Order: sequence, then C-alpha cells, then structure tokens
Amino acid sequence: MPTDQPAGTTVEEVIRHRLSAVLGGWRGSLETALPTLAFVIAWVWRDDLRTAVGAAVVATVVLAVVRIAQRQSVKYVLQAVFPTAIAAFFALRSGRAEDAFLPGIIWNAVMAAVAVVSVVTRWPLVGFMVAAGDPELAEDPLGWRRDRGLVRVCVRLTLVLIAVFAVRLAIMVPLYLAGQVAALGVAKVVLGWPLWLAGVAVMGVLLVRGRTPSDLAAASPASAAPADPG
Repeated sequence: MPTDQPAGTTVEEVIRHRLSAVLGGWRGSLETALPTLAFVIAWVWRDDLRTAVGAAVVATVVLAVVRIAQRQSVKYVLQAVFPTAIAAFFALRSGRAEDAFLPGIIWNAVMAAVAVVSVVTRWPLVGFMVAAGDPELAEDPLGWRRDRGLVRVCVRLTLVLIAVFAVRLAIMVPLYLAGQVAALGVAKVVLGWPLWLAGVAVMGVLLVRGRTPSDLAAASPASAAPADPG
C-alpha cells in the first residue's frame, strides 16, 4: 500500500478505488455466463450431452472471435474457457449432464472455506483483491496488512463474499443432488453475475457509509511502521 495518500483519505475511499480496477464490467460478466446458457438451451432442446457441450464450446469460440475482430482483449472470454473445459470433462466422463456444474459447486465450496479461514486469521480475502488494484503491488504485495483500519473493513467485505458463496451452495447443491439440469443452469446464471452484483452493491453500501481513517494515509513514511492488525 502506498503511503502518499492525502491526509483525511478514508479506508473506504481507497478500497472503492482499488476494487474498481479489478472488477469486470457487464460485458465480461455476460461472456462468462453465455457458455452456460448455451449448454442449458441445447440440453433442454435435444436432451443430448454431447450437443450441449458442443454448444457451450461454440459459444465460447464465437465470443473470442468477436473480441478479436474488434481488436479487444479476450481476457474475460479466456476466463470462461477453462471452466467450460473442466465442466465438459466432468460431464462427458461421467455421462451425466448435471456433472457439468460440479466443478463450479466445488469451486464455491473451496472459496467459501478459504474466505472463512481468511477472516478468522485476519488475512481477509478482499484485502488481496484490493492489493490487486494497487499499482505498487509488485514492490509491496502485503503492504495493505499494515493498515489496521483497512484490514477491519476488508474483513467485513469478505463476510459479504462468504454470504454469496453460501447462497450459491445452498441452492445449487440440492439441485445437483436431484439431477435438475435445467434448474442448475438457470441457478448458475442467476447466482453468477446478478448475485455478484448484489454482493458488490452491499459492499458499496458499507463503503459509502464507512468513514474508517487510514493508518497509512495519516502516517508519514517515517512513522508508518508495520502494525499488527489483530
């Protein structure tokens, strides 16, 4: 974390600025959701696993071609490629369409566990997201930990992430166990970008209302010694 923030800058202002640098826009979110939509539509239409997987792959390729034709970054398309490939592998290997959603369920369970541990240990997951938007990250990747106020706020924001993961698991696990492929597809889309936006909105409310002073902003370079945020 840089120490040249102007005096009076709050932790919430710093976090809002940093998170804006790492969150994707609506198009990137749409691109990550479209392969799943293609999978579900093809499954409902043909009730054939290979056709559904092929539709997801075609959707991903088309999105990449559009980005390349527009001479734009394919970053968000590439983010959809790996999950789509893993989902296709799981489904084709087992022969069960619902297994296409198993990697996502496992991922959310793992991330929920990581987020809980990060809160308990006072290394909140959102803190690393904030650091990802820091241009000086390469020089001081763990500098954000020296700001006790920032750590406290990031703990609260990480609790919001935990709630997002918990909602996804609470809805998708029963649907997976029941083999409800179409419902799983709808749930994955609804619990993807829309739920994430809802979580970001809650974080936004916390950040707008908060007025936590920044330890690093108030301190001079000479006095900004590392402090235990615990």
